[in-house]
Amino acid sequence: MAKNFTLEFTAAKADQGKMLREYLKEKEISKSALTDIKFKGGFISVNGQEVTVRYILQSTDVVKIVFPPEIPSEGMKGEELPLSIVYEDEYLLVINKPPGMNTIPSREHPIGSLASGLIGYYERNGISATTHIVTRLDRDTSGLVLIAKHSHVHHLFSKQQRSGGVKRTYEAFAVGDVVKDEGMIEAPIARKPDSIIERVVHPEGQYACTLFEVIKRYREFTHMNIRLKTGRTHQIRVHMSYLGHPLIGDTLYGGNKDLMQRQALHCRELTFVHPFLHKPMHFTANLPTDMEEVLNEGKSC
Repeated sequence: MAKNFTLEFTAAKADQGKMLREYLKEKEISKSALTDIKFKGGFISVNGQEVTVRYILQSTDVVKIVFPPEIPSEGMKGEELPLSIVYEDEYLLVINKPPGMNTIPSREHPIGSLASGLIGYYERNGISATTHIVTRLDRDTSGLVLIAKHSHVHHLFSKQQRSGGVKRTYEAFAVGDVVKDEGMIEAPIARKPDSIIERVVHPEGQYACTLFEVIKRYREFTHMNIRLKTGRTHQIRVHMSYLGHPLIGDTLYGGNKDLMQRQALHCRELTFVHPFLHKPMHFTANLPTDMEEVLNEGKSC
């Protein structure tokens, strides 16, 4: 039987006399989470006795929060798929996603997604969770993906993302010779009018900022490090195309498939502060085989 997600805190001397509702707000338990706990099968206890949020805390009280079970949506079915797990604890997962795998199911690719693989993994391991993908990647982009194991964990990561605390570094191969050794692209991104997939730089779009640095120049492409200051859909792909150097393999934004059959983009590094251990976490993932082969066969400028 799957175990419900649970948190436990011990009230400090400074918490004496606080109403439990106030204390839980300080612990970043959202109002929607409290509503779910009240009506969907969770509970809150103090020193082993179930209480309401109007309880007045005493120092050293042990507060336990048992969240209701999470149930995947009816259309989301678990699958037994190979998952390259880089890190896992009771709160989160870091997975190295291969190219060619959707993050979530789509109409074109209803099976074989990372989300479906996660649900299957949770079902086999007795984890009461649905999918909470913090950092999504496009189907043909490879690399590190951050997964929250519960909606409350996702809530904490969303706050960290808004403050710039979740950072990703990518490696990319851009067509041609990127002249500047490093730079910043600030250009707003909007959905292309007549397309549900494609994005464009447009003055009425959302603010977007990309930082880049050249690693090495080859005759046909430039090997680059890229960091995001914002996280818009297709941001790197759109900005590199706007710069005049689309990613090799990215036919949607002006690249070609002479060297690779998918966009040459890989999330190599992921850093964040653990929302419960409160320590910095840093993960890396080597380039996948197809990108390594392009580097090995490439000729330097």
